[in-house]
Amino acid sequence: MRKSAELRKAEIVATVLEMADRIGPDRVTTAAVAQQIGVTQAALFRHFPSKAELWAAVAEQVTDTLATAWRTALEDVSDPLERVRALVAAQLALIARTPAIPMLLFSRELTIENDLLRGAFQERLGAFHEMLAADLAAAQTQGRIPADLAPRDVAYLLSSLVQGAAIRWALGARKTSMEETGLALLDVQLRLLQRQEGSRRDA
Repeated sequence: MRKSAELRKAEIVATVLEMADRIGPDRVTTAAVAQQIGVTQAALFRHFPSKAELWAAVAEQVTDTLATAWRTALEDVSDPLERVRALVAAQLALIARTPAIPMLLFSRELTIENDLLRGAFQERLGAFHEMLAADLAAAQTQGRIPADLAPRDVAYLLSSLVQGAAIRWALGARKTSMEETGLALLDVQLRLLQRQEGSRRDA
C-alpha cells in the first residue's frame, strides 16, 4: 500500500534522525537517506525539494517535540525546584529517546551551513534556559538558593550539566542510563546550592 505524503515525510524525518545518530549529521546525504528508505533520490526530492528544506523539517520536529515534552513535564508542578528537576528530567528523557539531538545541536558544520536550523535550535535552547532561570528566581525569592547568585548564571550551569551528560552518553557506549546519571548530577548541584544558602543563614 502506497504511503501518504505526510506518512512518507514523517518516515524521511525519522530516518534522518536515526542516521544522524548512527553516522553523524554531517555525513547524512539525501542519497543515503533515499537508499535507507528504499526510494529514489528523485522521489525524496518530491517531498523535500532541497536538503535545506529536509533539515528544516527535522528542526521543526525536534523543537516541537522539545516544547511538548517541557509542557507535559510541568503540568501540575508548582514548586520551583521541582519544576527545575522536571524540566531537566524531560530533557534527558527526550535525548535518551532521540540520541541524535545533541549531535544536531552541536554540529558546527551543519548549523553554520543552515541558518534556519541554527536559529531554531538557538531559540529552543534559549527558551529552556529562560524557563530554568524563571524557576530558579522563584526559588531564590523563597530563600532556597543564595541571593547573590544570578538565576540566569545558575541556569547556564544546569544547562551545561545537561549538555555534558548528553554528549558523554551519546558519544560513549550507552551502557548506563543517561537519565539517571544526569539527574544524580542535578540533585548534587541543587543540594550544594541549598546547603550554601542554609550555611549563610546559620552564619
